Amino acid sequence: MLFTPYRLGELALPNRIVMPPMTRCRAGDGDVPTALMAEYYAQRASAGLIVSEGTPISPQGRGYAWTPGIYSEAQINGWRLVTDAVHAKGGRIFAQLWHVGRLSHVSLQPGGAAPVSASAIQAEGVKVYVDLNHKGAASGAGQMVQSSMPRALTVPEIRQIIADYAQAARNAIAAGFDGIELHAANSYLISQFICSESNHRDDQYGGSLRNRLRLLEEVTEAMIGAIGARRVGVRLAPLTTHQGTRDATPQATYVAAAKLLDDLGTVYIHIAEADWDDAPDMPVAFKEALRIVYRGTMIYAGRYTQARAENALRAGWADLIGFGRPFIANPDLPWRLEHGVTLNPVREDYYYGGTEIGLTDYPFALAKERGDA
Repeated sequence: MLFTPYRLGELALPNRIVMPPMTRCRAGDGDVPTALMAEYYAQRASAGLIVSEGTPISPQGRGYAWTPGIYSEAQINGWRLVTDAVHAKGGRIFAQLWHVGRLSHVSLQPGGAAPVSASAIQAEGVKVYVDLNHKGAASGAGQMVQSSMPRALTVPEIRQIIADYAQAARNAIAAGFDGIELHAANSYLISQFICSESNHRDDQYGGSLRNRLRLLEEVTEAMIGAIGARRVGVRLAPLTTHQGTRDATPQATYVAAAKLLDDLGTVYIHIAEADWDDAPDMPVAFKEALRIVYRGTMIYAGRYTQARAENALRAGWADLIGFGRPFIANPDLPWRLEHGVTLNPVREDYYYGGTEIGLTDYPFALAKERGDA
């Protein structure tokens, strides 16, 4: 099933393999996407769907050095280089829209201000990637530092962030993306509002589950109003806790979130499962509960092998499967999987920042392996 076509909204996907969002920290001055990034994504255009690395919706939304934004004209033009290159190779690409919330550092915030969050609770022990020495992405000389103490957002500020998301969605379509994915996973801003441990508010955005889901609902509604529901997907991470966000009742919380997104008509939900080596598996019963309440496309990503992916598709609780690290090292991953060709190993030292090394220099399968010789 992994290699069969699939219909996602208005898009005809040639296979069910997704390249999920992966931060690579290669943006140029002004956090503008570059020609090198365009080459990287175009190399991987054989994916059924590409979801871009997280792209901040505003200067306040930044949490890592050299991540490409989508709030300036120069950034929109830079992303157009990327989308044009992907489309020229026959690919399809969504932009992941990102506000990191408290997972930031004062050196990345406008005027050196504190990061913002649902509540003034620091993500203790959680580090972010910064360029304190201002050496630029090509140097690869960033460093990991403790994220800064955040302050709680006011309601008027929340309304501005909602407007920023809607404008970022419009900017993404102007840049040539086929749609957008709201990053509501992995302990970033939307997740900080959803999860009970990081949201101690006592207003309409905190307390009850209904209130903690309000920002997710209002942001999604705003983006749907801007570009249409069939171009809006949402990423959730019900059990991912490695950046300090936990919920007391994750299954109840995220089944309710999925029902909300079904009511809004989003084109997909993308579930990020925990992907570190000793991470617990997400129970199948949880996945089946999500499938019951959500009628759109379900994407799963996190430690999937080809065999696990095929099993998930056959079970019916997944429609598409994301392969993260394998796509970093294998630009022709769909072909390699389909033909049983050995995968290139990933070079972890080149994940963040730097040049083409570890980004665009991974080899494609040899011509003799592909049958082209």
